[in-house]
Parts: sequence; C-alpha cells; structure tokens
Amino acid sequence: MTLDKMVLRSATAITLLGAAVASTPASATGGYFAIGFGAVQRSMGGAGVAHTNDAMSSAANPAGVADVGREFVLGGQVFNPVRGFEGTGTLFVPSGEIDSDKNFFISPNFAYNVPLANGAVLNFAAYGNGGMNTTYPDVANPNCLSGVFCAGPAGVDLIQLFLSATYAKKVGDISFGIAPTVVIQGFSANGLGAFGAISVDPTALTDNGQDWSFGYGLRGGIEIDLSDTLRFGLAGQTKMWMSEFDKYSGLFEGGGDFDIPASITAGFALDVQPNLTMMLDYQHIFYSDIGALGNAGNAGPLGAVDGAGFGWDDVDVVKLGIEWRASDRMTLRAGYAHASNPIGADDVTLNILAPGITTHHFTAGGTYKINDRNAISVSAVYAPENAVSGAETTPGGPTPGEVELKMYQASINIEWSKTF
Repeated sequence: MTLDKMVLRSATAITLLGAAVASTPASATGGYFAIGFGAVQRSMGGAGVAHTNDAMSSAANPAGVADVGREFVLGGQVFNPVRGFEGTGTLFVPSGEIDSDKNFFISPNFAYNVPLANGAVLNFAAYGNGGMNTTYPDVANPNCLSGVFCAGPAGVDLIQLFLSATYAKKVGDISFGIAPTVVIQGFSANGLGAFGAISVDPTALTDNGQDWSFGYGLRGGIEIDLSDTLRFGLAGQTKMWMSEFDKYSGLFEGGGDFDIPASITAGFALDVQPNLTMMLDYQHIFYSDIGALGNAGNAGPLGAVDGAGFGWDDVDVVKLGIEWRASDRMTLRAGYAHASNPIGADDVTLNILAPGITTHHFTAGGTYKINDRNAISVSAVYAPENAVSGAETTPGGPTPGEVELKMYQASINIEWSKTF
C-alpha cells in the first residue's frame, strides 16, 4: 500500500469516527479533561507519558509511538457520570436534591500508526479530550414558576473532538513527536433565561440550539531512555485557539470565546522487573488562562470582555500506574489518579451546569492477545462521589442559602488492536 493510500484511508476513518465522537461527551478527571485516551491508558490511571503501549499513545505523548510498528486501534467507552446538587434554604434554585438526567454516554476512539521508510512514523488519531453535560428536568421550584434556574428544563452540552496527525521518530535514546491538531467543539445551553439581567446580550445566552466552534493547536513530546530500565517522558499541548460560539456570545466571556486550555505532563516509567513496569505522571491543566472558565462569577457581565466565567482554578493531576505482563498473551494493569478540584465555594451556583469535581479515580484492566496480530484491551474506572458546598448566588447577588454540588463517575472501555 502506498503512503498516499494509507493517509487517505486514515483520514477517511478519522472523519467517520469523528462523526460518532462528536455526538457524545467524553469522560473527565481533572475538570473536564479525559483521564486517558483508550483502554490501555485508562486502565493505568491515565499514566504512561514515558511508557509506550500502542497507537493510542500518541494522544498522551506524541513521542510515544516512535517505536510502535504498523497498528490499528479502535475502541469505545461507556461512561456513567452521576451529577447533581442539593439546595438548602435557597431562594433561587430549588431546595432539596436534584439530579441530572441522561447518565450514560458512548465515546469512541481511533488511532492508526504507519511506519515510514526513514525510520519515523505517521500516526493518525481521533478522540474526545473531554466534555460536560447536564440535563436537569423541569422541576418544581417554589421560588419561581419552575426549573433549576427559574426558566424550565436547564443544562449544557459541551463536546470536543480532537483530530491529530503525528510525526514521531526515535534517534538513539531519545524519541520525539509533534502533532498538529484540529478541534471541533459543539455546545448548547438551555434554561438560563434568569441570567439575562447580567448578560451583555440576553438573546445569545440560552436556548439557541447547537452551535459549533473550530480551531487548532499543537501537541508535542519527548521520551528519553535514561537507562535500560528507566524512562522519562514530557508532553504538552498549546492552548487550542477556537472560533467563537456566536449563538452563545452572551454567555461566554469575550463574546463567545471558549478556547481549550494548555496542559503539560511529565513522568517516569521504571521496569522493576522485565515483566513489571511502574509509572508516575504529573499533569497541570491551565484552566485559569481561559476567561470563560477561569474568570470569577462576579468579574462582570456574562459575555463581556474580561466578564464573568465559571471560576475554575488550574488543576494538578498525579497519576500512578502499573503494568504486569503476566504471559505472552495476557497483560494486567491497574492505576490511580488524583486531581485537584477546580471549583471553589464561591462559584457553586453556576457550576450546577458543569460540576467537574471528581478527584479520585481507581482503575484496572488488561490486554489479551488473541493471536500474533489481534488483541483485545479492556479498562474499568471508578471515581467515588465528591462534593463541594458554598453560598447560593443569584443574578442579583448572594443569598443565605447553600448549594452542594455532587458527582461520581464510572466507565468501561473496550478496544481492539491489530498489528500488521
């Protein structure tokens, strides 16, 4: 097969998968960033920036596929986020426990690794980096007619599709990779009419259907063999510069700006035994650099330049992973990830829409080689419930009431890989 045909087939597969990814939100660990990309990474708590496994490794570290041969990976995740809030003595949102509907989502992923004649590789990947979704019913609200925010059914739906083309090569003990990346975002919001009084454009605030945003950025990384048993990895992505959500220019800061934050990850992988590897990663996500996310809820009118946002802090994530190659056919994995919480007590009310507050993730999984070319990988992730409480804030200011956000998550991922 010629390189042109391989590129064409990969691009076609990415496009088809993209249509599927763009219909569902992905899992999250630190705010709304995914814990990992594919079954192998997720089974190790998202760790592995210094440990190459498969073609999906490009999503964690573009350098990670430099010594992966020709391989095709296709997988999917069933994601179960259970989110909601409890109001106590509230004067705007209803009191009592209210849960979001639609608690199950499917999110696919794809990667294809193509070795080149010069010893480098091309890698094509499509995956959801993160997403937020809440769907609150038209609940009774004694403070107004009905609805969580006094305007009927309420919620948001944010989806993100990343399409990356990676060039990676290993030279001596150093692997490097660079991945120009394009991104498609979809967003909708409803039931936010009560916030019209603090928006620069109430007609572009809520209930305007799905809007789309397109953008680009750059991802890159290195992996260094420090010894026969110890490796170091470093990977990062720039901010993804996105076009504006015009239909929601009265909600997001700067007239609809919603760029994707930059992030950086560093880590080590140690082969404790020839068949046993331990990994430690650290990730920092720069949420505070994005006005719509990082600006405080009282920074100014919604939609204004330097106006109000969701009040998210930067997030630090520590990931621990272990991989035991039990036999030629079976590999077992486990992991843990701890993320700081981006949402403080001052910003709980608006974040009823986006309660990305889970902090602990416990993971497990493995890979079974069916034969020399085909393998099946699975992972399971559980994030226990976390809660954040703070004073209720109405469009007119704070009240004596209290809002407590709650969320827990679970997911199962299955993935098929084929080498050539």
